[in-house]
Amino acid sequence: MVLLGVAAVVLLGIAYGAGLLLNHAEVPKGTTVLGVDIGGGTKEEAVTKLEAALGERAKTPLTLSVDGKEEKLDPEKAGLTLDSQETVRGAAGSDYNPVSVIGSLFGGERPADPVIPVDEEKLGVALTDLAGASGSANDGTIRFEPNKAVAVPGKPGKTLDAGQSLISVRDAYRAQVQTGKANVVELPVTTSEPTITKAELDRAMKEFAQPAMSGLITIKAGPKQIQFGPARSLPQILSMKPVDGRLVDVYDKKAIDTLLDGVFDGIMAVKADGKKHQVGPDDVAQAMKTALTGKTPAERTVTISLTGEG
Repeated sequence: MVLLGVAAVVLLGIAYGAGLLLNHAEVPKGTTVLGVDIGGGTKEEAVTKLEAALGERAKTPLTLSVDGKEEKLDPEKAGLTLDSQETVRGAAGSDYNPVSVIGSLFGGERPADPVIPVDEEKLGVALTDLAGASGSANDGTIRFEPNKAVAVPGKPGKTLDAGQSLISVRDAYRAQVQTGKANVVELPVTTSEPTITKAELDRAMKEFAQPAMSGLITIKAGPKQIQFGPARSLPQILSMKPVDGRLVDVYDKKAIDTLLDGVFDGIMAVKADGKKHQVGPDDVAQAMKTALTGKTPAERTVTISLTGEG
């Protein structure tokens, strides 16, 4: 029995030595990555083998489903990749494990893990862009049409759960590279409510929009004046936008400039810097803020100060 034991040890030693002698490649024989044999040669050869077998898998766009709507995600643009160089670098080098060395003589495998880095910043940006296309909540607003202001209620929408989606996409990409199967990835969404409430919409209508469209306003500067009315000019100028849960009035300065048609040319006003400036759309818009909420013709007539004293 002792002799048999000694003989077995000797045979194992010989096999181990033979394995070390025969397996001197940069990437040991029997090395596999996701079932792809990359062993028995140089690192460059291993990289070539890996990319030939798995390259297309790594580049195949992911199919994402957001609230029933499918979108394609380009792995490269989203910071997802199979790093063949790092994978081979990690798999290269001599393996002195007796089981691996002797196993290589009989076709045994030496599995190595793939390196699949994720650029979470790029992926986050890609998912944010995707979230914009998925249908966020529509805030309520007010449209200004000829002779009237129209309240437009907001609608709830779906918002992508970016944090959980990042994990789902990362795991799905790794699975796609490992299996070669491109499955549809369901991304989690949450319901988002409009930031503009019905109460705020009602307030903006009552306090600004309806008074604004109730009649003509007159803006004066020096000896000149111009009128803006609800039938034509005001709908071109006015809009409202949400700011911190409130609707605020917005004035289209280009539209004002076009409608002025040079009426105040040559009329100068002293500004905050103490210098004189041509009266222009900014001055008119500021005057309109006061005029539009007036109730009487006198209150709806505002004169732009030319002295800077208000």
